Amino acid sequence: MTAVLGTRPDPGKTRARKPGRWSAPPRPVWEEEPSPAGQAGKGLALGLACLAILFPLWIVVVTSLQTKRTIDEAGGLVVIPKGITFVAYQELLGGGQVQRAALVSVGVTVVGTLFSMAVSVLCAYGLSRSGSLGHRWILMSLLATMFFGAGLIPTYLLVQALGLTDTYLALILPSAVSVFNILVLRAFFMNISQELVDSARIDGAGEWRILFRIVMPLSRAVVAVISLFYAVGYWSAWFNASIYLTDQDMMPLQNVMIQLVQKQERPVGLSAQINTGQLSPLAIQMAVMVLALLPVAVLSPFVQKHFKKGMLTGAVKG
Repeated sequence: MTAVLGTRPDPGKTRARKPGRWSAPPRPVWEEEPSPAGQAGKGLALGLACLAILFPLWIVVVTSLQTKRTIDEAGGLVVIPKGITFVAYQELLGGGQVQRAALVSVGVTVVGTLFSMAVSVLCAYGLSRSGSLGHRWILMSLLATMFFGAGLIPTYLLVQALGLTDTYLALILPSAVSVFNILVLRAFFMNISQELVDSARIDGAGEWRILFRIVMPLSRAVVAVISLFYAVGYWSAWFNASIYLTDQDMMPLQNVMIQLVQKQERPVGLSAQINTGQLSPLAIQMAVMVLALLPVAVLSPFVQKHFKKGMLTGAVKG
């Protein structure tokens, strides 16, 4: 025995305790312990930041759930609720332009995200293979589009010449691909072990099988993050619809929300309710905002765990 019973081990040779799931990571030896005033200041700063973010959302949600009488008594936006009513949501989702606009936004978001991810993944995988045909020139061409653009008028003339005006394709194709997202995917694909790809190729696997059986399962984190980026972009987009669409029945939810907020016109089916005093225009506006924010707020927590691995691994190591 090299150790003697009753002797205390050398602190410098003791093994560092592995931090648990909820415990703080070990502090470096050169970093001082935070003072109580510093901890209190950090907590206060984080609390104020959370309050600045959540308080406007609280006002929007509460106002959308109030009656016209409560909103009139408050003089506008309601901070302290007095009861809850879902009349505004029932009217919005009961049919008419708002419900149709929500379905249009959902359809454009789903189809657009799938199409954009398919193009981005295929392009990024091809550019990540150093021996692919013309990959250097294609990469340089993509990088050039990040610094130089044709402008709004040439883009509109191109969409018009292709016959895409007043079609749902005008909401997808002009913004279908993001060069930044392709570069992130390419960097992530390049970090995948080349030995795995070579072993699969020796076993007779082609490029399609390698992509879908090896590369994609290892890239779930970055694929989830990029998919969220595309989905949020399609869901929040309003500019393409405002210049490429003239039919009000084809407008997505964001454009209807802008019309409500700016009071340009009221959705079909709600004018009578508002004119008779049964609904408050402000409650309708807040309810539409909540409907527009709800999908992003619901999906973000499920993808949040992939942000660090998906973005930092693809961007820093690449």
